[in-house]
Amino acid sequence: MSKKLFLLVAINVLWANDEPLVENYGKNLYENPRGIACNKCHGNKGEGGVIAHYKHKGVNKTLLAPRINNIEFSTFSQALDVQKGVMPRYFLTDEEITAIYMYLYRP
Repeated sequence: MSKKLFLLVAINVLWANDEPLVENYGKNLYENPRGIACNKCHGNKGEGGVIAHYKHKGVNKTLLAPRINNIEFSTFSQALDVQKGVMPRYFLTDEEITAIYMYLYRP
């Protein structure tokens, strides 16, 4: 079993036994993982949103943050592991990434 899959299973077991603790951990990380809140760009529950409106060479543009509450865990974790575009690199641990993911996927 891969480490990431094991973490997902472990978080699910923990969630079933201590839901408020795990949900609060993921929520707190999502709202302020390293001084820059995910929810400021991606919305309160990962639904995506507008980061900024601007003009480039006289043309109105919009910078959008994608929806992240509907993607697979592997895609989610890979996006947090590399620097691309304007998204900050947070240097989150596997456990932190899993907790955020589980928070976003909680109905």
